[in-house]
Amino acid sequence: MIEVPEYSVPLARPKLGSAGKTGFWRTSRPVIDYQKCTKCRLCVIYCVENTIDLMPDMYPRIDYDYCKGCGVCSNVCPHEAITMEPEVK
Repeated sequence: MIEVPEYSVPLARPKLGSAGKTGFWRTSRPVIDYQKCTKCRLCVIYCVENTIDLMPDMYPRIDYDYCKGCGVCSNVCPHEAITMEPEVK
């Protein structure tokens, strides 16, 4: 078996807001319950638009300017710390 150094393995990550700012069409938004969050970072890894980053305390933060409301982060959260709530306009 050939060992591949970790730094040479490419990681595909979209650029922040690769599809542009969201605008007014989003119907639901993810909301994080920090009491349930265990800082597993799965939401950061699976975010399609790369709009979730980590704060200095390692908790996730969502950039709602670019979040499309797809719900992937909510679906991958093993502790149900992220829920999709109706967008308030």
